[in-house]
Amino acid sequence: MAGENFQLMNRGRILVVDDEEEILDILRRFLERDGFEVVLARNGHEALKLVKSPIDLLIQDLMIPGPDGLEVTREVRKTSHVPILILTARGEEADRVAGLELGADDYLTKPFSSRELLARVKALLRRARLPAAAATGTRPSGPVRVDEESRRAFLDDEPLELTPREYDLLRVLSGAPGKNFTRDELLDRVWGPEYTGDTRRVDVHISNLRDKLRKPGWAGPIRSIWGVGYRYEV
Repeated sequence: MAGENFQLMNRGRILVVDDEEEILDILRRFLERDGFEVVLARNGHEALKLVKSPIDLLIQDLMIPGPDGLEVTREVRKTSHVPILILTARGEEADRVAGLELGADDYLTKPFSSRELLARVKALLRRARLPAAAATGTRPSGPVRVDEESRRAFLDDEPLELTPREYDLLRVLSGAPGKNFTRDELLDRVWGPEYTGDTRRVDVHISNLRDKLRKPGWAGPIRSIWGVGYRYEV
């Protein structure tokens, strides 16, 4: 038993938020079977309390009682960069885009397979942990400075409040100034080669990142390359 608990704690602690008991039970079994520790919440109020404890990943439905999933995402992003995977039973693109704009890192539409869920979970955790382990120090890029060791970025030495996806996109783009990156290349570098979702997800995160990199008299370093993707210019 002690060995099992040790394994769970080292695989990761995941907070799952949904108001459907059946979905909670399914997600708990999927994740625990793969070695994760799972904490459950049934509404937005419980989620906001539990997210203050140490967790490695937040999985939440958008349609939950109390503060809904979008509001929970907004509140979490004020103080935490924990990866967020949103769930929705609705097919409207606006819901998914709204979640991503507020700082969520990925989404799944119900119904989904256990295989796809675990692939997304592992990709999010890997992206959150890998850069810290492979840190190479501080990289100046004009007014923008990227500190890979702390996973932080600065504009004119003022810290930027970036989501994990925004930071990873900035790290990749600023690491190769002048290089044209296609959306598929950025998906592969930031979301991982196993990701097969919509390339428009890159546009949403790039748009949010650009807003944070602008300052009076300067539009920021990220340029749109028509028909290709994006380029970082110092």
